This record gives sequence, structure tokens and C-alpha cells, in this order.
Amino acid sequence: MKKREILTPDITPLIDVVFILLIFFIVSSVFKKDELALVLNLPTSSAKEIELKQKEVIIELDREKLAIYGKESSIQNLEEEISKIKDKQRNIIFRIDKEVKYERVIKILDLLQKHELFNISLLTDTKSK
Repeated sequence: MKKREILTPDITPLIDVVFILLIFFIVSSVFKKDELALVLNLPTSSAKEIELKQKEVIIELDREKLAIYGKESSIQNLEEEISKIKDKQRNIIFRIDKEVKYERVIKILDLLQKHELFNISLLTDTKSK
């Protein structure tokens, strides 16, 4: 009598398919670079670029809305968030739409000054040549 050979499925192609799917999803996923809440039309500038760090406070301002840390906020909530900042040397990134009234900008700058936060950077788009 012949001994019957036990058949086991070959899982090598299955592992290959799983790795290909994994690579596909990694490559096609969107990596969130910045936490930005508002779509702004920034003014242009020829100033050099700065590198954003994780610990920076990002404040966005357009004609009607205000956002901090990528979440829409109000002036009162902004003041609460600013008052929580212990490191007074922390960099504040200020994104302002070019259509915003100067008075709104001054209100935010006054809040920052009130809480002794003076390390402010204004974010702009690069000038196209």
C-alpha cells in the first residue's frame, strides 16, 4: 500500500498578497502634515522658510473665524488656551488671511502680549517668480 501524503496549503502567495496590500495602504494613505483648520489666502513674501516644530502654537485667523491648534475657536477660548502656555519662549505661528481687518489682528496680538508671549512668526506664502 502506498502511504497517502498529507496536503497542506501553501501560504507563501497569501503572505505576498498581504504584504502588497499593506504597502499599497501605506503609500496611498494621507499623512497629516499640519493641523490647519481654516483655508486662508496668505500674503506673499520673499522671506526664508522656517521649519515648524511639534511644540509650536499655530493660530489661524480669517475674516470671520479663528482657530488654534487646528480647531476652530473663539476669542475667549483662545485666551484660555494661551493662558495655559507655561513656556513663554514658545514659538507662536500666526497664519492670517490677507483680507482680515487690521483690528482683528491687533486683538490677538494684544492677547499674546498680555500673556507675555512675544516669540511670534507670521506665516506667508512664497513669492512666485
